[in-house]
Amino acid sequence: MAVSASPDSRGQFGSSLGFIMAAAGSAVGLGNIWRFPYLTGENGGGAFVFVYLICVLFIGLPLLFNEIALGRKSGKNPIGAIRDTGGNKFWQLAGVLCVMVCFFVFSYYSVIAGWTVGYIVTEIINIPVNFEDFVQTPLYVIPLTFFFILITILIVLGGVSGGIEKAAKFLMPILFIIIIFIAGRSVTLEGAEAGIQYYLNPDFSKINGTVILQALGQAFFSMSVGWGLMITFGSYLPKESNIIQSSGWIAGMDTMVALLGGLMVFPALFALLPGKDPAAGPALVFDVLPRVFDAMPGGSVIGALFFLLLMVAALTSTISMLEVPVSYLIDDRKRNRTKATWVVGIAAMLMSIPSALSSIPGNFFAEIRFNFLSNPIEGFFGAMDFIFGTFAVIVICLMLSLYTGWAQKIGDFADELAMGAPKFQGVYRKGWIFFIKWVCPIVIILLILNMVGLFGAPQAA
Repeated sequence: MAVSASPDSRGQFGSSLGFIMAAAGSAVGLGNIWRFPYLTGENGGGAFVFVYLICVLFIGLPLLFNEIALGRKSGKNPIGAIRDTGGNKFWQLAGVLCVMVCFFVFSYYSVIAGWTVGYIVTEIINIPVNFEDFVQTPLYVIPLTFFFILITILIVLGGVSGGIEKAAKFLMPILFIIIIFIAGRSVTLEGAEAGIQYYLNPDFSKINGTVILQALGQAFFSMSVGWGLMITFGSYLPKESNIIQSSGWIAGMDTMVALLGGLMVFPALFALLPGKDPAAGPALVFDVLPRVFDAMPGGSVIGALFFLLLMVAALTSTISMLEVPVSYLIDDRKRNRTKATWVVGIAAMLMSIPSALSSIPGNFFAEIRFNFLSNPIEGFFGAMDFIFGTFAVIVICLMLSLYTGWAQKIGDFADELAMGAPKFQGVYRKGWIFFIKWVCPIVIILLILNMVGLFGAPQAA
């Protein structure tokens, strides 16, 4: 029986729907709507989408099952989950990395989310904004970042059932309504067919090692595996819940938002800015799309809705990023939820300042340069994104698949998946075990070796 969470209790999800919405919300974020379109543009359009879908199905989904099962079996945060299922200090490092990843990514991710808040305002009042000037103005960016982090804090203060679950049930439908509306408007523009063709008609000749690695990295980033988010949310899940069915919904909703994100961007881009290179990089959403909206009838309203969508997507993710270190302080340090949330939230505000300042040329945090495992790192923001947002996540996925697949009895975790999902037997059970023990570790090891330059020039995921 699910129980409601008081602010000082650990809490539990009140329903499977609440869990699906919250977990899908943690997966659906800027990775789907900001990162996915620009990576698609940089990696051959439809060819990248095709490879990405394969990576989600055969790598992302088994890892998602793995983390939720580990969380529910232990009923703990990522560190406690490994410790309480028999993991020694070495394996507990994966849990420590999860807490660190969520905290540090929360700090710089909130800077991007702050940009979306600023763009909502500028679109509503219809003031053209130069993206480079905007991000180089700390008097705008830092207060907007703090404002966004404060919203996240206030939701997490409400607890699992009273805060996170209620917020997810409200925010996720809004996200889908806005994204379907904008995608519908985009695909009906005159000249949109060229963008749809570029996006959904794969040119298989463009598939190469770089495209595969970028798609795999995006699958990790987008589905929130390797962050500890799914372990933490799984720990709030009642035993009778069907993990297999819930995970299918989570992956499906996450993938649908990513695909719709591309349908918002490319048809409008090709229709309204013909000749514009779709490989515009990270600035695609903030620099190119406002000009697309300006060319639409009622563009300021659509632009404001789009950046509201981005903010909502970011918020559904940062709620879960904050919850991971908070759950650690509640479980292992015996802090109450209120104190734990404010401590982590204020620390994230302070940590966000260097990331915000790293967009300003000549600033100390912008001028940081070093090599990390043969990969050139530029700026504080770039360092945080590569070390914690990319490399550490992939290492965690490897450690967790080796932990459940080899260091522990994988049958125990398969039994956890079968609990509430009686059809998870026979070929399904054997298939999942095979992927966790063999396919996922081998693919991830190859990805890491490529990232450190073993197969030539280093290639970040």
